[in-house]
Amino acid sequence: MRIIAKRTLRAFWKRHLNAKGPLEAWHQEVARADWATPAALKEQFRSASVLASNRAIFNIAGNQYRLVVKINYPYRVVYVRFIGTHADYDTIDATTV
Repeated sequence: MRIIAKRTLRAFWKRHLNAKGPLEAWHQEVARADWATPAALKEQFRSASVLASNRAIFNIAGNQYRLVVKINYPYRVVYVRFIGTHADYDTIDATTV
């Protein structure tokens, strides 16, 4: 999968140092993935939540942080839409962010 934009993840882990390792690990694993469907994503990341509008939510760093992405399955592209703490996540609508 092609991931857009690692820059967003980097900016986040500069503020939350304990997120760097888990976000880099997530990035590497997703970059090697090949998801054609939401079911393929769930097969690899059982704890991920699949939402409408081709969105998915990942728990990062032992569920300390939430990562929301939008996925274009035919083109194998993952767009980072949001990364934040649970408190930050509670203030957004994951289906539209």
